[in-house]
Amino acid sequence: MRAHTPEQAKHADFCPVVESLHVVGNEKKLVIIRFLLDKPMRFNQLLKFGLDSKTLSRALKSMEAQGLVNRHVINTQPFSVEYSLTEKGRQLKPVIDALRTWAEEWIVQPAEQSNLKRQDW
Repeated sequence: MRAHTPEQAKHADFCPVVESLHVVGNEKKLVIIRFLLDKPMRFNQLLKFGLDSKTLSRALKSMEAQGLVNRHVINTQPFSVEYSLTEKGRQLKPVIDALRTWAEEWIVQPAEQSNLKRQDW
């Protein structure tokens, strides 16, 4: 994760938008964030959204290191792991909502909206 001091942020090459994209700017992470905004989920539940286990595992580890996701081991037999968003992760809700609104206006045509296979994108 990139950390900038206030002094570094003053430089012309620092852009908050670009820096935020380094943290959450790939489709996999955005999908995970979008569904964890609804509720905490177990690893196997997150697999249902089209990511393979290796990719999902890597994304979750990265997001945990970035402070976006909490990982909670549930002592069941066999054990399972539940993921939830941290406060930092939950603060991305307006961003996800804005992306949805923008896509509905500029990417998804009204006739196509009723044919979407993914729920509530």
